Amino acid sequence: MESDDMQDFAAEARRFLDAHVAKAPDRTAVVWGEGDDSMAYFSSLPPDEEKEFVQRARAWQRIRYENGFGWITGPVEYGGRGLTPVHDLLYDAVESEYDVADTGVLSVIGLGMIGPTILAHAQPHIKDRWLPAMYRGDAIACQLFSEPGAGSDLASVATRAVREGDDWVLNGQKVWTSVAQHSQIGLALTRTNPDAPKHRGITAFLVPMDTPGVEVRPLRQMTGGADFNEVFLTDVRIPDDHRLGDVDGGWTVALTTLMNERATVGSEGVGPVAAALSPDHLSALMRATWTWDDRALRARLAELLVDVLATEHLNARALRKLRAGVAPGPEMSVSKLMYGQNLTRAAHFVSDVLGPRIIADTGQWGTYAWTELLLATPALRILGGTEEIMKNILAERVLGLPKEPVTAAAKEVRP
Repeated sequence: MESDDMQDFAAEARRFLDAHVAKAPDRTAVVWGEGDDSMAYFSSLPPDEEKEFVQRARAWQRIRYENGFGWITGPVEYGGRGLTPVHDLLYDAVESEYDVADTGVLSVIGLGMIGPTILAHAQPHIKDRWLPAMYRGDAIACQLFSEPGAGSDLASVATRAVREGDDWVLNGQKVWTSVAQHSQIGLALTRTNPDAPKHRGITAFLVPMDTPGVEVRPLRQMTGGADFNEVFLTDVRIPDDHRLGDVDGGWTVALTTLMNERATVGSEGVGPVAAALSPDHLSALMRATWTWDDRALRARLAELLVDVLATEHLNARALRKLRAGVAPGPEMSVSKLMYGQNLTRAAHFVSDVLGPRIIADTGQWGTYAWTELLLATPALRILGGTEEIMKNILAERVLGLPKEPVTAAAKEVRP
């Protein structure tokens, strides 16, 4: 049973949504051959349409913020409501019933990961400058972490920051940077002490993306879109007040970001890819392609749907803990693993159902469109922490298993 407070909050959210947007169409009903059959996980919109998409996201976030739903868990002094994560989850559940703009370009990286990091580690005037702007939709933030030689081993970042008076000068390259092309601010990890152990020689900075020397280059994906970028920093001068945390203490800042990252990639969500895990959609696909009588395929479908159901129950367990005032344990890390695996298995299952139709567009509705999800699946097992890294964390820190032995070859290449 929800408390009176939760019921009142849900009613307030519905009044707000009813006043601004229409109810969403029924996403559970599958009418084969009707509607958009897109199965894109990453965007592949033309530039003009992508620009409009971002503008719609900003406009809806601004409406949320001005009506008290832009940062439900945030401090009141920065435009937040000061409420609990349970209120946030409850609002998301209510909003999912309405036809609202997709705000992922703002929320997944910026509001979900970088905003909490700024709140925890920035100086007061920097919080005043950027937090309201981000949660109002005026500023988009990106994460300048990964480098060509520092992906899963993030502590090996080589981008240098050298102090010159009251400024720092940054030089280096970042890669796989989502939404950098739309961002006004970036959170960068840099090497400030090359002589210290790698985790202890890192410092974090906020980098305004219009600073001279910042260059964003899109990376074309095999799905056709360019959601990711490489970012080059050439003699980029950043004031010391844009430093987050202590000098050489950037790993603590990074951990704040990474802990919030785990929580953003752990649920099945909505949108086109939700159909990839829908029993109705997958069974309709099999009937449309005359494969429903294939017992081996039906057995694989059943196994997939059991895992999807188990993941849903895992997420529900984490939500129950939050409602009880208990911080979730490893549930979200396990859920993140299952999310990538479930979508990957769904894409591979569909490719076996469709056969050549997934690589040659016959014009048949609901078939070739699955190519976009299939081509995105390698990324699903990398983003938010690679499967191998996540499994090691769960094995060592949750199950208490011994660490993997380091081979002689690994020792030779390890910095």
